[in-house]
Amino acid sequence: MKLKFDVNGLITALAKDVNSKEILMVAMMNAEAFELTKRTKQAHFWSRSRKKLWLKGETSGNFLNVKEMWLDCDRDVVLLKVEPAGPVCHTGNPTCFFTKLEI
Repeated sequence: MKLKFDVNGLITALAKDVNSKEILMVAMMNAEAFELTKRTKQAHFWSRSRKKLWLKGETSGNFLNVKEMWLDCDRDVVLLKVEPAGPVCHTGNPTCFFTKLEI
């Protein structure tokens, strides 16, 4: 199935806990990160700030073990259903979504 990468060759990736169903993080993938994730079942992303490929957990040990991969209807977002091996956020929080906004 053909993915729809943006003009920079990237696609949005959401990581969701396969057990709790909680959204853990959002990151970007290029084609290489997507293929490495599929092949290794470990989440790989493209760092826009560092301009390089990175394996989630390579420095922290908090890997994202990928159990399923899904595409949205437009094929421009990848959903990774994962089992996290520790906190996902670089702040030490279990998820990157810990700031509630008042509405």
